[in-house]
Amino acid sequence: MMERFREGVNGPFVKIVLGLIILSFVFAGVGSYIIGGNANSAATVGNTEISRGDFEQAYQNERNRMQSQLGDYFSSMLADPAYVESFRKSVLDRMVNDLLLEQHAESLGLRVSDAQIRTMILEMPQFQNNGQFDQEIYQAALRRAGFSAESFALYLRRDLIRNQLLTALQNSDFSLEGEVQAQSELIMQSREVRTVTLPVAEMAKNIELSDAEIDIFYQENSVRYTRPEQVKVGYIELSAEQLKQGVDVSEQDVEQYYQDNINKYSTEEQRKVSHILVQGDKALADSLLAELNSGADFAKLAEDNSQDFGSAEEGGSLGWIERDVMDPTFEEAAFSLANVGDVSEVVESNFGYHIIKLDELKDSQAQPLADVKEEIATELAEQKAVDEFYELQNELERVAFEYPDSLDDAAEAVAQPIQATDFISAQDAPEVLRSQAVIQALLSPEVKEDGLNSEVIEIAPEHIIVVRVDDIRDETVLPLEEVSQQVVEALKQVKGEQKAVELAETVLEGLVNGDNSVLTQNGLNFSESTSIDRRDPLAETVFSMAKPVDGNAVYGQAKDFEGNIVIVALDKVEVNIDNQFVSQVDAQLTQLNNQQDLSGILSILRANTDIDYYIVSQ
Repeated sequence: MMERFREGVNGPFVKIVLGLIILSFVFAGVGSYIIGGNANSAATVGNTEISRGDFEQAYQNERNRMQSQLGDYFSSMLADPAYVESFRKSVLDRMVNDLLLEQHAESLGLRVSDAQIRTMILEMPQFQNNGQFDQEIYQAALRRAGFSAESFALYLRRDLIRNQLLTALQNSDFSLEGEVQAQSELIMQSREVRTVTLPVAEMAKNIELSDAEIDIFYQENSVRYTRPEQVKVGYIELSAEQLKQGVDVSEQDVEQYYQDNINKYSTEEQRKVSHILVQGDKALADSLLAELNSGADFAKLAEDNSQDFGSAEEGGSLGWIERDVMDPTFEEAAFSLANVGDVSEVVESNFGYHIIKLDELKDSQAQPLADVKEEIATELAEQKAVDEFYELQNELERVAFEYPDSLDDAAEAVAQPIQATDFISAQDAPEVLRSQAVIQALLSPEVKEDGLNSEVIEIAPEHIIVVRVDDIRDETVLPLEEVSQQVVEALKQVKGEQKAVELAETVLEGLVNGDNSVLTQNGLNFSESTSIDRRDPLAETVFSMAKPVDGNAVYGQAKDFEGNIVIVALDKVEVNIDNQFVSQVDAQLTQLNNQQDLSGILSILRANTDIDYYIVSQ
């Protein structure tokens, strides 16, 4: 059937039908999927939009953070499209929540002044050197984070406004003294217990089993001994990382790339400048400029008159600056000064009126080729590998589709070997075949039943695979002869546990009735008394037992982590209050109340704000 379909693809009738389908997607489904209401928006919150660029940047930052923490485990999770969609939506949810809080804070009249922003920047330890604000460190940090001075100030303003609201919520929450006391007593409670452990494995050793018992257990638990459906898989794997190993980068390639991209390996032109800032009073700025033109000392005027107190103490010095880090108007004036010692006219920016003086110049300097040779060679190898990867990907897609009954032609076209597995299931498949997309492809009717090649499947960036099913082995219950040892061990374990439980019940019955001789009769003794808290393996059972009354022990039965049956004697319940710990409990309860308040506010804001999410899946 598939062959006849492929033969008919080039027929005129099929072309007309496909053309109509494509047009319908363009004007309806596909168009709306891609655009999602607004090509530039990831979401709108009221009248404010979250741009797709900001969302993608936030997504990449969070993805990189998770990748650094979880490594390959996180990479395997990203192979599941459903997880990626959920992960991307969680990032967008946080951005929407932040924007809702900002809007609510502004509606309450919360504001942050320019002076507060400047003070915060000057006091941030990340920008200080020996306890003093350092302009060079500040500018370098902004460049690394991808901020301009204006965008960083805006980021701080929004964050501070939002934090004013969050701080108000935190400061308004509290915990009741009785609530803290009760919670502390519950958490810090310990219990004095004695135990008798009945080891299941020991009790199972001497159990004799009949053939009938073994057969009945095997029949009743056949699911334990069922081999799942298995397949033999052939596949072609293609990755840029793999291709990079065979890439040859010549000395000439490296030198040519260096010459073509010399700016990339050159420092930016730098200028050391000073300024005098006057806010809102141009007449004062003009009078100061007149004094400078009359021979006044720039540093002295800056120290006495500049309203940028961060630089005023340094005679107005802003240190070394590069392009694209300062206010555009300020920067244009600073970089138009031709000679060291030149002073600008009065320049207006968003921060006020400036008079700028050029103190020193550093021309752009290129790193020697020898210093960056290895870096360039690596980069060229990666580029060539990626270019080759995408060329081969297109070829693999084409040939695997045109010759669907074998991987031979596709393997030859991309010069990659066909790899094959023995019979495998989803549980024991090689790592490269474990992604959700690959498993879905192997289970699809075209691959599993018709025996065709799969489509090209991306399992990681620049890493693809094409699979086919070479053979299938149906799900089957393995014969008893093949699994008899497993059946015997499992049945002995069951009977050993039953024996231990029966003995524990007999002993408990005697103990509850005041007959301690039942222990001696069965060769058992309680351990020494020990104190356990809620972290102990027996805690779930012990902390659910009734409290002892009048010094009489309470008895119960538990199971430890090894599956052994444990008889427990609870002798005493103790509460040792640690005042330092009580303070922690108080803080945690207050924080929990705060989180509940914040969640409630966000629920109300979401219910009363028009919020539109656009496509967030990749």
